[in-house]
Amino acid sequence: MIGRLRGVIDGYGEDHVILDVHGVGYLVHCSARTLQSLPPAGEAATLHVETVVREDMIRLFGFATPVEKDWFNILIGVQGVGQKVALAILSTLRPADLANAIAMKDKAAIARAPGVGPKLAERICVELKGKAPVFGGIDPAIVALAGDVGDGRASGPVRDAISALVNLGYGEPQATGAIAAAAKVLGGNAETGALIRQGLKELAK
Repeated sequence: MIGRLRGVIDGYGEDHVILDVHGVGYLVHCSARTLQSLPPAGEAATLHVETVVREDMIRLFGFATPVEKDWFNILIGVQGVGQKVALAILSTLRPADLANAIAMKDKAAIARAPGVGPKLAERICVELKGKAPVFGGIDPAIVALAGDVGDGRASGPVRDAISALVNLGYGEPQATGAIAAAAKVLGGNAETGALIRQGLKELAK
């Protein structure tokens, strides 16, 4: 199996790069984000590679970072997410943004990727919810609070504070994340007004 390739960029295609390694040209499929990070043709580059072997073909997928490669493997483990869709998601969202979207159940952010409809975005959020904190820079305690909100287990003041921020024009995932963070700072018995004020501070960070 090929895990990494280091060579000279021979040329680019719409969704791939050809990497010349000691005279052998490897065609490596990449996300748009990875392609944009690579140097011009004729310069050296390194790609972290996932090798997919099937009866009728061997295909290489290349990534700028090991984290992006890890997310590719996580995504294709979700029913309905093939290699092309996984690359589309990684082209649309950075790994950290994807982790946060899953943690906060921001289906709209994931659905921005080509080929991802609302149902598939929801499935990604549900199936990968427990894995998001491992790869994102988000506090697991805040993820848990946001999950309580989504499942209807949050207190009345928390729900009211989220509704107030939504009425101010913030998106529901933004508002949920901000009030979840505010509740962590202020404690579980905080009143609605205090949560709103702290939530606005969190949004201003």
